Amino acid sequence: MIKKTIIRVIPAALLVALSAFLLRGDVWTFWTWYLLAAVLGVVGMAVTGRLFRGFADKGWMFSKVVSITITGFLTWFLVSIKLLKFTTVTCVGITVVFGIVCILLYEKQRKAGYDCLPIDNLDLVYIEEILFFAVFLMWTYLAGFHPAAHGTEKFMDYGFMEAMMRSKTLPATDIWYSQGKINYYYGGQYFAVFLTKLSGTQVELTYNLMRTFVAAFAFVLPFSLVRQMTVDMQGKKVYGWKKRLPSITGFIAGLAVSIAGNMHYVVYAQIIPLIQKLKGQEVDSYWFPDATRYIGFNPDVPDKTIHEFPCYSFVLGDLHAHVVNIMFVLLLLGVLYAWMQKVRNTTPSVEKLGAKKFWMQQLLMPHILAAAMLLGMFHWTNYWDFVIYYVVTGGTVLFMNIICLKGDIKRIIAVTAAQAVEIFAVATVIILPFTLQFTTMVQGVRLAQNHSLPHQLLILWGLPTILTLVFVISLIVGKLKRLNHKSLYRLMKAIRTPDLFAVIMGLCAIGLVAIPELVYVRDIYENGNARANTMFKLTYQAYIMFGMTMVYVIFRQLFVNRKKILKAVGVIGLALLLWTCGYFGKSVDSWFGQVLDPSQYKGLNATAFLETDYAEDVGAIRWLKENIEGSPVVLEANGDSYSEYERVSAMTGLPTVMGWYVHEWLWRNDVADLNAKADEIETIYTSTNAAEVQMLVEKYDISYIFVGSCEREKYADLNNEVLQSLGEIVYQDPDYETYIVKIE
Repeated sequence: MIKKTIIRVIPAALLVALSAFLLRGDVWTFWTWYLLAAVLGVVGMAVTGRLFRGFADKGWMFSKVVSITITGFLTWFLVSIKLLKFTTVTCVGITVVFGIVCILLYEKQRKAGYDCLPIDNLDLVYIEEILFFAVFLMWTYLAGFHPAAHGTEKFMDYGFMEAMMRSKTLPATDIWYSQGKINYYYGGQYFAVFLTKLSGTQVELTYNLMRTFVAAFAFVLPFSLVRQMTVDMQGKKVYGWKKRLPSITGFIAGLAVSIAGNMHYVVYAQIIPLIQKLKGQEVDSYWFPDATRYIGFNPDVPDKTIHEFPCYSFVLGDLHAHVVNIMFVLLLLGVLYAWMQKVRNTTPSVEKLGAKKFWMQQLLMPHILAAAMLLGMFHWTNYWDFVIYYVVTGGTVLFMNIICLKGDIKRIIAVTAAQAVEIFAVATVIILPFTLQFTTMVQGVRLAQNHSLPHQLLILWGLPTILTLVFVISLIVGKLKRLNHKSLYRLMKAIRTPDLFAVIMGLCAIGLVAIPELVYVRDIYENGNARANTMFKLTYQAYIMFGMTMVYVIFRQLFVNRKKILKAVGVIGLALLLWTCGYFGKSVDSWFGQVLDPSQYKGLNATAFLETDYAEDVGAIRWLKENIEGSPVVLEANGDSYSEYERVSAMTGLPTVMGWYVHEWLWRNDVADLNAKADEIETIYTSTNAAEVQMLVEKYDISYIFVGSCEREKYADLNNEVLQSLGEIVYQDPDYETYIVKIE
């Protein structure tokens, strides 16, 4: 026992020491978040342990996300309906109340003879915690080599966090449209702010920590889910080395979802350069974003698309809606599988239960209600995921109803329809505080005018699609051969739960890849990028489900099927999947640089880049951040999206009159208003008519006017005399011409 304890302590102690060495001063924030997640996870086991009772670890890793979801969403809901203020006290208070309720619930269940903690599988819990800490540490260390909240979508993501840190109400004022509230799916950034306030840490650090936190979950949640699927497939009679197989399979699933790239890397970064080298030709260079910008770019045609995946997101460092929602969609998939485990062998009967009890049983299932609530939350964290996973949930419910209701078609239709309506209704009601204030950006659906080239589809999604189809076809053919009386019910009944869930995920993923070839959702990018957003959001989730499906299918073909051809498919599939993991190394080297040299670590501070990139403005930006409370309007020059403009509002969270043009065009869809604002901002900075300027300042309730590098560059006729006459100069940079005027 003592020896076993020592063996356990050593790797944990080494990881803790390694984290202190690699992260330096940032380690305190890293440890704080890890310990916070651990405490929340333990407390949440009173809920999770019942939902995931069929899992060997009783949902240990999922429990962290369950607790964050419940406490974070409840805080948001109560703040949004104006019962509470969005403060640290509120975040802590609601979390404490949740903890007390969970303790009481745990005690009640213990007295009833049910223990929600995985006492019998502490070795598994230990492995999962080690994996979580290690992956969290790895990504956090890497983030410290490129921590700047600068470039791509980072100004927006970081600015949303700063705005919510300042605001006591939700939604916060839009940093780039001071006359309105944030009109976007800001739930992901909200959860980052919630955890920041709850932990008492700094947003400058937690911007990066949140994305590495999600990356850790993107590894351990697939590990837990696919490991359990493998255990369920193996059954109880497992001996020797095969006892380790579920953990190996789970580990590869973690790689597949969060570390692997796609076959574009294998073809264009490995195979083609090798052929060119053998032929003595010049070898093509490979830039890691190429794997996400292929259709429409190679060859170059007016049908530019996007097909990103988690590893690319984690390397790039945007804290966008689709990234943060990864841990929540994985939680939903875990809940659905746990529900399938629970109801698989039940046979609800109207005759035995009576109509009232029957329908109450069907409509009050905890897993279904939990799924409905998560789907409702997706409206706010990433609406596309609501649509996607409503279908996945519906397919799961339908398949299980076919099995549990023994093929009774009328009853299957009735129960499935009732549950579908229930899920939609619950999801709609709980998110009303968001949807009642939100204006949709969707402009309809249209048939696709452009289509991907067949070889492009094959390269990007051929591997998981082929593995899925081979698995589904061989499974169905094999089951049908053994059935004397063939029917959909008997076929579904013959398919084991993990196989069925793999089929659901795989087929749904194939559908998500196919949809952009048929239709797309219209938005402002329609001219030249019509399918981009649709393909991006749908195939991102397809990648996640494909990752877990592929690994389970490979395990199934290698260790369960006896046919040599299927084993060969499994071997080839595993080799290619592991080959795609080379994308991680390529992208890390390209984006982060010399990560093997710890002395090059820059730290997690997302705003440190201001000192070098905005030397003329950094002093004034720091002054605003440190001296201004609340959210008064600070005027700065407006500019195009993804430009250097809006560095003040993004870094301070203080709203300006108008910010990144295309972003506000997407969110507001009012070009005339945006153009008018741009003209009036220019008037304020350049007009010699003091009365006109004063009128516009009052119109937009401007409290401060910022004059720095971007303003001087954009407005050649900058009228300093008029601007300075509007109030008091509260900040004047000693080395540059940058200053801030406080309006009287």
